[in-house]
Amino acid sequence: MVKKAEQYFTSQPTSTHDFHTIHFDFAGKQLVFQTDAGVFSKSRIDYGTVVLLSAVHDYFAEIPAGKILDLGTGYGPVGVAIKAIDQTKDVVMVDVNQRSLALAEENLAANHYQAQILQSNIYENITDQFAAIIVNPPIRAGKEVVTKMLIEARKQLVTGGMIFAVLQKKQGAPSAEKHLRDAFGNVEILKRDKGYYVLRSIRN
Repeated sequence: MVKKAEQYFTSQPTSTHDFHTIHFDFAGKQLVFQTDAGVFSKSRIDYGTVVLLSAVHDYFAEIPAGKILDLGTGYGPVGVAIKAIDQTKDVVMVDVNQRSLALAEENLAANHYQAQILQSNIYENITDQFAAIIVNPPIRAGKEVVTKMLIEARKQLVTGGMIFAVLQKKQGAPSAEKHLRDAFGNVEILKRDKGYYVLRSIRN
């Protein structure tokens, strides 16, 4: 019997460890990440994440004061990159995957940053409200999970707070755009790059 491949949104991965080191230049900083089997995009920073971070960097000055939520942090590239843009920002890095969270904590330390690390299945353990939520949704987890990440973001944002989300056009960007418009009453495409769309909605 063939063992079913373990997904990166598993809470407690059991995959045999396979460590990699990734270097990433961002916001004038040279960032370093350790990755492992059982986490998303262990061999490189996923291109969708790169496009997402580029858009966030471009619009960073428009984010109001307050905490930033890195939803589905994985091994931490988004949260660490946000700290690279502005080390004073209060960042909360959330994932369901305990192995990912352990790596995110290591990667924060390796890059000399501090942030809050929290295990949560989407917004389950989230009590704060945020100035921004940044997410590269786990498409393989299914439409229900992705949609919940998007539409339930509104109640987790302060007035004027915004969600940044990246999806591929062929993997649901148009439907995500509709869900965000329905939930927030507004949505804009900040960037298009190689089939990836970065969407933003603002809580009015």
